[in-house]
Amino acid sequence: MPINRIILYAHDVEATVRFYEMHFGFEASREAGDRIVELICGQGGANLMVHPAAKGQRRGQSLVKLVFDVRDVEAFCARCAAEGLVFGSIHQADGYQFANAKDPSDNPISVSSRAFRKV
Repeated sequence: MPINRIILYAHDVEATVRFYEMHFGFEASREAGDRIVELICGQGGANLMVHPAAKGQRRGQSLVKLVFDVRDVEAFCARCAAEGLVFGSIHQADGYQFANAKDPSDNPISVSSRAFRKV
């Protein structure tokens, strides 16, 4: 399963967006009411999703979450639970669902149907 999105937690979302636009050629995609700014690279590869960092997250600390695209979050989470990987609650966002878990090293991961939402 390919990784198509990586969440970057940022204390200054707009400065982070400008940095990746200026230096790496990403283009920002914003949706009204969405806290996430999605950065898309015209040359392909994974999108960066810049998300506001929590107040307790320290600057310089690695603040990354791997996001795997799945069409049916509920079905995927149910299958994983049967295999021993338990995701947290399934969250409903603007036209898509997502759920979070951690890998064996406590790194955050997510499954999301965001890529398949009707815009």
